[in-house]
Amino acid sequence: MESNCTSDRIIFVVKEASLLDQGSQGKQSIYQLEQEISLLSQFEHENIVRYYGTNKDETKLCIFLELAPEGSLLNLYRKHKLLEPQVSEYTRQILNGLSYLHGKHVIHRDVKCANILVFENHIVKLADFGLSKVSFISRVTISFKGSPFWTAPEVVNAVYRKNDCYGLAADIWSLGCTVLEMLTQQHPYPQYEWMQALFRIGHGELPFVPDSLSIDARDFILKCLQVNPSDWPTARQLLDHPFVKSPLHPFIGPASPRANGIRP
Repeated sequence: MESNCTSDRIIFVVKEASLLDQGSQGKQSIYQLEQEISLLSQFEHENIVRYYGTNKDETKLCIFLELAPEGSLLNLYRKHKLLEPQVSEYTRQILNGLSYLHGKHVIHRDVKCANILVFENHIVKLADFGLSKVSFISRVTISFKGSPFWTAPEVVNAVYRKNDCYGLAADIWSLGCTVLEMLTQQHPYPQYEWMQALFRIGHGELPFVPDSLSIDARDFILKCLQVNPSDWPTARQLLDHPFVKSPLHPFIGPASPRANGIRP
């Protein structure tokens, strides 16, 4: 459950989980919120949603986070078609956030437009860390978490084998799917139900990447969508890709940066 509050001129969002619900779903909600609190309280980065604190009483556990006035990237692209320069800028910021997380051995595990929030001056921030995991050896034990259409083959196959694990690079596949989502205004594998999509992902079938995208955009997405995890570039390496290093051109619309742009 989420609600918005204002205190001392700070507008924030409240996420809460009931402590009275002892069913499996209720316990999972509490666990995920505690996981989010544990991680966010350690983070300080311009592209990670800001954590303000928690409150717990006999009935509920609450976490206070900064409010994103523009909602998520999912809300944004449903209202306005995102131009490639916009997607490039948002991708650069997402990569900055992922590079920070991976430097702390944290896997987000649920990168998608719905979990990326849009703030003033067109800053975007990674949010929803309930599924995130810390791995001090850059690997985590298997668990089928995240959203099916954005899930990496390594994760799908690890779950089905029940004898393997996956690492930081799983976020890179999800990032490629997220960039594709922004540019096509739909989630990857839209022609399939989620279980069909998982089957195809597990067998190494890539989502459709339109030829209408620019050369740099297609190359960036396809570099992320490597079936072999050892072939995935790191977030830091991807920050040097031409798709995110190209100059940002002014564009008009609710999702556009101000006239002087976000970056010079």
